[in-house]
Amino acid sequence: MVMPASTASSAACRDTASGAGIPTVDMSAPWGRAELSRQMVEAFAERGFFKAVNHGVPPRAPATLDAATAAFFERPAPEKQAAGPPDPLGYGSRSIGSHGDVGELEYLTLHADPAAVARRAVAIDREDPSRFSEAVNEYVGAVRRLACQILDLLGEGLGLEDPTALSKIITVSDSDSIIRINHYPPSSAAASSVGFGEHSDPQILSVLRANDVDGLQVLLPDGRGQDTWVQVPADPAAFFINVGDLLQALTNGRLVSIRHRVMASTSKPRLSTIYFAAPALHALISALPETVTSDAPRRYRPFTWAEYKKNMYTLSLSHNRLELYNAVNADAGEARPRSGIAS
Repeated sequence: MVMPASTASSAACRDTASGAGIPTVDMSAPWGRAELSRQMVEAFAERGFFKAVNHGVPPRAPATLDAATAAFFERPAPEKQAAGPPDPLGYGSRSIGSHGDVGELEYLTLHADPAAVARRAVAIDREDPSRFSEAVNEYVGAVRRLACQILDLLGEGLGLEDPTALSKIITVSDSDSIIRINHYPPSSAAASSVGFGEHSDPQILSVLRANDVDGLQVLLPDGRGQDTWVQVPADPAAFFINVGDLLQALTNGRLVSIRHRVMASTSKPRLSTIYFAAPALHALISALPETVTSDAPRRYRPFTWAEYKKNMYTLSLSHNRLELYNAVNADAGEARPRSGIAS
């Protein structure tokens, strides 16, 4: 069920209104599957984001991974740095990308493929690499199933001829999906500082879970023609799901890739884990036929994930990357990104 949280009453809280307009979706489908799929499409079309409850992911998987990653982040800096530098995978601290973006965090970014996890685990858990690998693989398996369930429901709600078309994209053997674990130490500043700056996620779907520390904020319309940063109340029992750039392109802009950020707490550490569901590098991203009509002409030119990803690394964190792929720009020969198309 979709249940917008109550709106904060204080005008002084406009930039950090807690929970205002954030939909909650009950994955147990108390009113049936058709209604659940309709609610998901509505949430993603209006907000690009929802909180998933009764999602069916066993508590063991996130608890085991939390323990493994917390142990890693407690290690001395030289030991952690042996798992980096981020290339873009591996361990990193403060620096986000290669264009000067920084945040109050340290992180591990891993390819979701078990063989890739095993190679990285040697530097992450030297005492027992398989222990770390098993924790990651169990978690990835659980959240991938959740992501596929959501994408199939979206396919039904969007009226796709093949409702599994979206989930098929992320379950290919050469999927480029990744998992990122972010650790935000308590900020030493007098007030909250930016832990991870404003951005959208480039992939298809993001599945986030965090501990009980607030920090995530999403940029939502306030009903008065302006956008407002809305604080997402922490809930370690829930998952927070958001549309990525590729899903916005695949649905011809019907579902929106939400912009979000994380503010670092001044008192407690925040630990979050995000599964970014992605296609294979060579996958062609083009609006699904059911989403292109005379009233909704094609908004984006076709591109591959490899092309989009390559151009992403040439841009700052906050850049609106999809604008480079507007069909109008392509037709006019304007604002084309640098080449990087995969075969």
